Order: sequence, then C-alpha cells, then structure tokens
Amino acid sequence: MVTRGDDFDDFVRASSTRLLRTAVLLVGDRVAAEDLLQEAYERMYVHWRRIHSAPEAYARKTLANLAANRWRSKGRKPEVALDEHDRPTPDGAESHAVRDQLVAALQTLPPRQRAVIVLRYYEDLTELQTAQALGCSLGTVKSQASRALDRLRLITEPTILEGLR
Repeated sequence: MVTRGDDFDDFVRASSTRLLRTAVLLVGDRVAAEDLLQEAYERMYVHWRRIHSAPEAYARKTLANLAANRWRSKGRKPEVALDEHDRPTPDGAESHAVRDQLVAALQTLPPRQRAVIVLRYYEDLTELQTAQALGCSLGTVKSQASRALDRLRLITEPTILEGLR
C-alpha cells in the first residue's frame, strides 16, 4: 500500500537537487535557499493529494512566490554581507567567475523578473510554461524577461549573456 508519505518522499528525493539550485538562483544564498525549499516542501506536503499530478510545476511556483514574499518581508532593503564570511571566494576558474557574476547580477533584479529569468533560461521552460508556473500572462513573462535581460546586459560583461538571446 502506497501512502501519501511514500509518494512525497519519492518526489523529494528525485527533485531536491534541481529545486535547490533553482532556489539558490532565486535568493542568492544557499542557506536561505535551503530554508526556502524546506518551506515549499512543507506547503506541498499539506496539499499533496491535490498537486500530485504536477508537483514540479507546483514546486517552482511555490519557490518563486516564497522568494518574492521573502524579498517583501525584508522591507525592500538589500541584505548586507557579514564581513568576509558571506562573500564568495573566487577559485580562479573562469566558469566559476562567470557564474558568480551572473548570480550576483540576478540578485539585483526584482523578484518577478528574477523568477522569470530563472524559470525561462535556467529551468529551460517555455514562455507559456513560465507563465503557468508564475500564474501570470504570456505577455507579462515576455515583458519581464525583456526588462530583466536589458538590465542584466547593463551590469554584466557582454560575453556572459550571449546564450540568452
């Protein structure tokens, strides 16, 4: 006999790494991303019978909404790093430097634009899937993506965003 807990446990095992990466991109901090993902899983468990047919989409939407709510609850003030403890240390590899710059640039975007970029280009969802995941119109996804990419182009090196055209 399969119970709600068994199905849910299987889903968590299969999706945790992928959803954690998404959460890190949404909030910019691994510890906060772990907390965000935990809260998303808690909410999903309560409603598991209802969302069992499309758990990935529900999880992405929940993560995006929780990240936006987290940003709102901070009073729209950027978080301040604690001395040198929260600063990323470059390891010298070019790919890590590019990733660090892109993640830092993502953190300058408003939550909705950040969610659109992460879902559209990192999760490789279509515009329609992104709109469904965020519960908004296709036009909103297009306009938010356009604005976000314009802003990212202004604050990053030109070569970093070549693949996002």
